[in-house]
Amino acid sequence: MVSQITSGIKISVLTSFEGTYFKNYKIHFAFSYEVTIENQSKDSVQLNSRHWEIHDSLNDLEIVDGEGVIGKKPVLKPGEKHTYNSGCLLSSPFGAMRGYFNMINFTTTKTFRVIIPTFKLSAPFALN
Repeated sequence: MVSQITSGIKISVLTSFEGTYFKNYKIHFAFSYEVTIENQSKDSVQLNSRHWEIHDSLNDLEIVDGEGVIGKKPVLKPGEKHTYNSGCLLSSPFGAMRGYFNMINFTTTKTFRVIIPTFKLSAPFALN
């Protein structure tokens, strides 16, 4: 698990390899990840959007931007957590993801960026 705190918001990510799949006559490596967003600040905040950079060891880069996370824009009061699960397909057994969440602080009405720390994606059978 990797974790990072930005502006009082702690992001923790846990990953798992799910298996290999054939899609369009090509093998893909499936990974899932669980993200926990914990509000350690004194203000209520809301997650509005996300930005992901998905890298694999074959130098492929996929950028994903979107509203909220899995169709939600969670509001977190001080001390609250929001956890969600998602996944991605890579064309190699190794990769990494990183990104950020755009959030709003309800007390100051200012938007701010919360860093999602870089986390590795690796198929256990490919490790020495």
